[in-house]
Amino acid sequence: MRTAVALGSNLGDRLENLRVARKAIFDLANVKPPILSSAVYETEPVGCEPGAGKFLNAVVEFEYEGDPARLLEQLIQIEEALGRKRDHPQNVSRTIDIDLLYCGDRRINDERLQLPHPRLHLRMFVLRPLADIRPDLVLLREKKTVSELLADFNDSAAVVRFAESW
Repeated sequence: MRTAVALGSNLGDRLENLRVARKAIFDLANVKPPILSSAVYETEPVGCEPGAGKFLNAVVEFEYEGDPARLLEQLIQIEEALGRKRDHPQNVSRTIDIDLLYCGDRRINDERLQLPHPRLHLRMFVLRPLADIRPDLVLLREKKTVSELLADFNDSAAVVRFAESW
């Protein structure tokens, strides 16, 4: 099933953090081609502590053969390997943030996993890179394509293309 993950980093070598996380995801046993990667965008931090640095954000999509809950566990392990602590406060600066956005048309709503991601359509820093690779995608629970959602966005926060290929 087509599966997408959002990547973000605002500490350390942000671009290298995204590269290492992307490679680790693509090396997982159940991740298969075709693999799509958005450009990398620089964005203002949303809801972070005062003085937080800008984030780099990207989205990758791939074919996934397996249980989404298992994938979530593997993504958490990748975050931890890159220095993210599980007991961190919400919305603080971090070396890496990996969010599972969707797994095909699976709907999951439990305490560990919500699919599709419940705030995906509200986050310009996710919609902008997702529009690079899947502009015509209509997300579950939405009536508009990713491009249409992005065009309707009222947030004035800058989302600046940082790197085309990474």
